[in-house]
Parts: sequence; structure tokens; C-alpha cells
Amino acid sequence: MKRAFVKWTKRFGWFLLVLLITINLFIVLSGRFYLYKGVYFTYLQGETGPTIYDLEKFPSDKLPAAKQTIPWDEGKQVQLDQADISYIEKWNSTSFMIIKNDQIIFEKYWGEHHPNTVSNSFSAAKTVVSLLIGIAIDEGYIKSLDEPVKTYLPEFTGNGKDAITIRHLLMMASGLDWEESGSNPLSENSESYYGWDLWGLVNRQRVITKPGKVFNYQSGNTQLLGFILEKATKQKLSAYAAEKIWQPIGAESDAFWSLDKENGDAKAFCCMYSTTRDFARLGKLIVNKGKWENKQIIPAWFYKELVANPRMGTKEGIPNTRYGLHVWTYKSNGKDVVYYRGMKGQYIITIPEENLIIVRTGHKRAPNVLMPAKGDKVIKAALEKVDHPEDLFRYIEMGRKAAKAMK
Repeated sequence: MKRAFVKWTKRFGWFLLVLLITINLFIVLSGRFYLYKGVYFTYLQGETGPTIYDLEKFPSDKLPAAKQTIPWDEGKQVQLDQADISYIEKWNSTSFMIIKNDQIIFEKYWGEHHPNTVSNSFSAAKTVVSLLIGIAIDEGYIKSLDEPVKTYLPEFTGNGKDAITIRHLLMMASGLDWEESGSNPLSENSESYYGWDLWGLVNRQRVITKPGKVFNYQSGNTQLLGFILEKATKQKLSAYAAEKIWQPIGAESDAFWSLDKENGDAKAFCCMYSTTRDFARLGKLIVNKGKWENKQIIPAWFYKELVANPRMGTKEGIPNTRYGLHVWTYKSNGKDVVYYRGMKGQYIITIPEENLIIVRTGHKRAPNVLMPAKGDKVIKAALEKVDHPEDLFRYIEMGRKAAKAMK
């Protein structure tokens, strides 16, 4: 018995050694050295992928808290029923907040997360980049939404890229061959998160479909917008965001934006770290249609463009009803829901007509609602829910229920 165990152990040891050598050869020959970094920051630290607490793993730029701020009104809070709390906890939530008429009516944190904890926005940062594009156009740094990308990034040419405009990037319809995957370690998404050459990565992209025709969500589009902002304004993305948004909205805490390397490029497509309360301020900016108090922070004309669904198809072959210019949209009870969304369920949900903001952070989210199968009776309501996570609808319901309890 003992001899058989030793024999099995030796064979397994040789297999493991050969596997490690093969993996290392692949990494070296393919030039995908970022995989070493990815493995170190995930599996060797007990994780299976990126987390909302990755701030210290990468260099970052700081967006300083505002010099003048008005804290949220913390009046009487309502209680959610146990079924709702259990549902929130089911998805490993770390915070949940509901704000009605600028008043926090529900706020709860889990684990070691508390009001001063900053966590990763993931792709919710994409909407912030879009807002900055609107501001940059209004200030004259960028001529228009329909300017070619190459006007600001002259190196971004060839392979069909000359036809791509800023609007195409905002629409998520650039036609680039970027692979958007949260699970494939060989995807551009993985390299953009763990790699150290964001410019080289996006500049190597090729056009595979005609720009402006089909919605295809790709983080590379946002990264290009980040580079355009820096070239046009001659400021780092974090500095411009701090000056034009973070300071004006009176952020109570410092925020941070991850970089691809020390003194490198901001990961525009993700990785803005903030507190739940300050994420809610970004929601208030949407609820007030670009205004903060009496000042128009986001140009009114751009807000209208932001929340409108560009007329184009999606990869499911249906009209686009889910996405504006780098912001998610949904109709609920006939009212517009506009929301920031990030991986693992980072949400800043707004219903402007109801002056309602819902913020949720955490480690997991529900799956997206899928397209009805061929042959099924497809109704408009089902189509409108395509590509929205199931938990979104429950969180909206909770927010409305809490708001109603305040009356």
C-alpha cells in the first residue's frame, strides 16, 4: 500500500513538473508575462480573479476629497424586511444604500466594509469616463462626438481603425476585435487588468466589423477614450476627473484610480476606488441630469445623448434598448432607470423621475437575463430585460419599497 502511494506521488510529481514547464514555455514564447502577475495576485492569494479590494496590488493616482462638502442628510431610516436582507446577503454584498430626495433612508455594511472603506468600481468607472468626454467637448478640448479617434491619437490608424469615431467608442460599437471576458486569462480583458502596457494593447487592435452598426461591449473602447481625454486636455485622467467631477460634487473621501504601472496609464475601463457614500454622489449627478446643486457639471446636451439608446442592433439581433453612451438604461414602470454597472455587481442605480439612488457593492452578482430561446413567444418586456442582471430588478424593487415607507 505504502509503495503504491509513493509510486503514485512520484508520477503526480513528474506530471506537475511537466505541466509547470509547459505553462512557462507558453508564457515565454507568447510574451504573455502578465499571466505571472495574474497568478500571483489571484490563486497564490486564495482568489480566483480580480476583487473589489485590489487597490494595494497596483500603483494608483489619487483624487483628493473635496475641500468643501455637504454630508448626506441622515434622517430617519427605514427597515428592509428579512427576505430582502437575505437576498442582498445571498450575493455576498458588502454595502447597500438607498437615497430618496437626497436623504439616506437605508444604509448597511457587511464584514469589514464600513462607510470609509474604498472598493473597486470595476466597469462603473466607464460611465465616469463618458461624463468627462462630455465636459471636455463643452470646454473645447474635443471638437465633437463625431471626431475620428485618430485626430487625438494619430498612432491609432490602419487595419480599419481610421473610421472609428469617439461616438462609436461611447456606443460600444467600434467593431474592434477585443475579447471581453472575465474568465479567459488569454483575453484582452485579463491583460488590461494585470498587464503594464495599456497603450500597446489597445493600439494593436484591428477592426473586424463596420463601426457604428452593432453594440458589442468592449473595455478597450473605454481605454481609448481615456487616452483621448489625456491627449486633448493635457492632464492625467485622474487629475481631470478630480477637477471637473470629484471636487465639484463635494466628495467626502479620497478616491483612487489604478494604473498599469508606476507613473503609468490609468485603467480607464475600470478600477476607480471610492466609498459607497461617494459613489452615491455620482448617482445624484445623474438624478439631477448633470447638475450639482445649481451648477451644471455635465453639459445638458450631453446628458440627453448619454441616456438615449443609439439606433443600432445588438449581437442578439434585437434593437438596442439597454445602453446609452457608456451607461446602462432600462425602463421600469414606464420610467427611465439609468445605472452605472461593474463586474461582481457594483451598481449605482438611479431613477431620476423618482429622485431615487441605490448603491450596491459586493463580491458577486446574479446572472444576466438571457434572450428567450428560438420558438418561444418573445414579448417586448422580455426583450427589454436582455443583458440586465436579475438582481438589478430586485434592488430597484427594494428601493421603491423603502421610499414608499417614508411617506
